[in-house]
Amino acid sequence: MKENIQKMKEGNEDAFKTIYNAYWKKVFHFTQLYLTDPYQLEEVVQEVFIKLWEIKEHLDEEKSLEGLLFIITKNKIFNQTRKSLNEKAFIQTIKHAEELSQDIEKQIIAEDLSQYINKLISLLPPRQRETFLMSREQGMSNKQIAEKLSISEKGVERNIYLALKFLKKQLTFFIIFMNI
Repeated sequence: MKENIQKMKEGNEDAFKTIYNAYWKKVFHFTQLYLTDPYQLEEVVQEVFIKLWEIKEHLDEEKSLEGLLFIITKNKIFNQTRKSLNEKAFIQTIKHAEELSQDIEKQIIAEDLSQYINKLISLLPPRQRETFLMSREQGMSNKQIAEKLSISEKGVERNIYLALKFLKKQLTFFIIFMNI
C-alpha cells in the first residue's frame, strides 16, 4: 500500500483507484453505524475519498492510511449530521414563518373587513345607521332602541333588516374580491 500512496501523492489516478477499492467498504460500513439515509451514506463515502485526493500531497507513507480515513470519515459524518440538523431546523423555521405569515394575512384581511364594514355602516341612512349601531355595538334590545329613538319596535326591526340587507349585499362583493 505504501507504493500506491507514493504514486497517488504524485497524482497517479490508478493508485488512487486501488486505494479506493481497498478501503471504500470499510468507510461505508463505519459510516453505516451512524447514518441510515442511503443518500447521506453515499455522500459521506464520496466526500471521504475526495478529501483524501485533495490532501494526497501531504500523506505520509509511513503512517496508517486506515487511521487517516477513520478521522476523515468521523469528521464527514459529524458534518453531515450537523448539516441534517441545520436543514431540519431551517425547515421548521420556514414552516413557522409560513404559519405566522398566514396568521398575519388573516389578521390583515380581518382588519380590512372591519374597516370596510365600518365604511359601509357610514353609508347607511342616518336612522338605519343609528339603529344598527345601537343594536350591534351597544347590545341594546329592539324595545330599548324603540324607546330611546321614540319609534316603534317594528320600525327598529325594519331599520336593522334594511341595514343588514345592504351590508350583506356589499360584503358579498368584498368576499368575492378577496377570494380572487
